Amino acid sequence: MFMEFIVDPFVQSDALKRAMAASLAISVAGAPLGVMLIVRRMSLAGDVLTHTLLPGVAVAFLLAGETPAVMILGGTISGLIAVYLSMMVARTTLLREDASLATFYVLSLAIGVILLSQGGADSHGDEAEDLLHILFGNALEIDRLTLLTIAAISSGSLIVLAFLYRLLVLESFDPTFLRSVGGPGAWVHFLFMSLVVVNLIAGAVTIGTMMAIGLMIVPGAAARLWTQDLGAIMAGAVGVALFSSAAGLLTGYHMGLPPGPTIILFAGLCFFLSLVFGRQNGLIHRFKRPVHLDG
Repeated sequence: MFMEFIVDPFVQSDALKRAMAASLAISVAGAPLGVMLIVRRMSLAGDVLTHTLLPGVAVAFLLAGETPAVMILGGTISGLIAVYLSMMVARTTLLREDASLATFYVLSLAIGVILLSQGGADSHGDEAEDLLHILFGNALEIDRLTLLTIAAISSGSLIVLAFLYRLLVLESFDPTFLRSVGGPGAWVHFLFMSLVVVNLIAGAVTIGTMMAIGLMIVPGAAARLWTQDLGAIMAGAVGVALFSSAAGLLTGYHMGLPPGPTIILFAGLCFFLSLVFGRQNGLIHRFKRPVHLDG
């Protein structure tokens, strides 16, 4: 019965195969980025970025209909513009980056809603419902082109992250030193935020705009409760994300549940188990009687 629960859905459904491949690709690339967002104390900034994708996705939908690959392109452009403008405002005015990013988030959300309300129903009628599927997740309707696009985003993100890793860690823990030796701090930050944007839009197609940041942040938060080693945290976060994606898709398929929220619920289960059993300040570890050395 256990093997039937796991194997039969993939034998019977090509859509589930594509959804699983897309989810696993997003997990491998997105979880390490989520760890870095946690390290840089930018978890909520990542959530804000999801809303800056809406204008680009809306414009792409109005021009090309329900074409996920085009919507990925539109959302990426919109998100990158918001990131660049927020960084420019933060570096040329008294505003901090979180304040400027929050401002562009609200403006992006307003523009996206206006575009949809004015053009969505008139141009495509019932297809506006399909746009909601893209925004809030429709993993079982991923086509081959979208899957290849997601795979390219994930592969490219891993390559760029590997190239930036040392500079990114230094810029996260000691930005003053990086600036003092003439390091490219601003460009490192911009490239990192660009990676976050493109992975968010890839995740939006699979598990929804509102859920995509969850598959980045929640596995990283769970892994952080087990170790202090950054590399081990990233590996653990990838493992949690992979498990959550597979378990969420299979459970959603058998029980008729939406795949995006189900994936995030499994990630949340891993997080709460880590809160209890985690070796780094987990509840059981905290209340365990300390071992005293004989003097």
